[in-house]
Amino acid sequence: MKPTASVRRTSARHLLTVGLVASLALVSACTKSEDDSAKGDSASPQNDAGQVVSSPSTGSGPSCALDAYGGEKLDLKNATVGFSQSEKEANPFRIAETASLKAEAAKRGVKLLTANAQSQFSKQISDVQDLIAKGADLLVIAPLNSDGWEPVLRAASAKHIPIVTIDRKINATACKDYVSFIGSDFVEQGKRAADQMIEATGGKGEIAILLGAAGNNVTTERTKGFEQRIKEKAPDLKIVFRQTGDFAREKGQSVTENLIQSKPGITGIYAENDEMGLGAVNALKGAGKKPGAVKIVTIDGTRNAVQGIVDGWIQGVIESNPRFGPLAFQTLDTFTRGEKVSQDIVIEDSSYTGSNARADLGKAY
Repeated sequence: MKPTASVRRTSARHLLTVGLVASLALVSACTKSEDDSAKGDSASPQNDAGQVVSSPSTGSGPSCALDAYGGEKLDLKNATVGFSQSEKEANPFRIAETASLKAEAAKRGVKLLTANAQSQFSKQISDVQDLIAKGADLLVIAPLNSDGWEPVLRAASAKHIPIVTIDRKINATACKDYVSFIGSDFVEQGKRAADQMIEATGGKGEIAILLGAAGNNVTTERTKGFEQRIKEKAPDLKIVFRQTGDFAREKGQSVTENLIQSKPGITGIYAENDEMGLGAVNALKGAGKKPGAVKIVTIDGTRNAVQGIVDGWIQGVIESNPRFGPLAFQTLDTFTRGEKVSQDIVIEDSSYTGSNARADLGKAY
């Protein structure tokens, strides 16, 4: 996936997915309670940008079809889909993600069962097992961790239940344990964040990384891409601090407060999601820092983070689009009709900088 700024998004890119995400019912920033079941449960639309596919669902890469995975053809309209959300919906990414799944299910008239693991992996495993017991014919899973899914995979395999994972991968075999992964190129996101940090700092100084939660591929790959690009392009930009903020605003703030004490001359902070970056902003404000005194680059594309660019506190945001509903349901529909789908469906993300943040604020979630 090539780095692409929001301002360079062209109609040609949108044509890549016109058949896949046309007429999107875009989602609102609020959802109802979790652990519920919904049919016709929709969210109010807003003027947001839908996902664009970087690699088509039936491209040249490895694919999956029913005859290889096992199971029979199915009419999606008559099916029950189970959705397992991983984290508490205090994070705008999770709010938008769940709302998108609910909106698309309502649009298609598909029965949707939902569960929220409340950031507890043992609960997520139980949640998915419960969704299977309740009669889910298909599963969409936003995994909390990448490992430890064997009990769920065995249960789903026994009933030939197709699984699509979104936003994070599980460490299992595609087209055997699950059908497809839909998400961003996280290594590329890290590289693009590094490019923005290099530009913001002039390629010199000391920088810190607020790491995401341990145990999933997003944290590992966003770190890998960032560190690789810094090493390649800015050897005078030294990474002197790494600590997990668990993708949470409060933890990002407390870690940054410690950072300011231990590294008072810090030049920049790379936060592996917006919530940690906003926590860093709070810490800098509390320490009496001025906007832009410490350069902050984040990943996600939430409205508050993009507003942070407008206000001068954040220098750049790499988008990670959470609106998986249309693409997830289209993938399931294609697969259950007996057609091939890609094992890896990669989303092309935009970005926000000082040049486009104000104009594109309405696209953020």
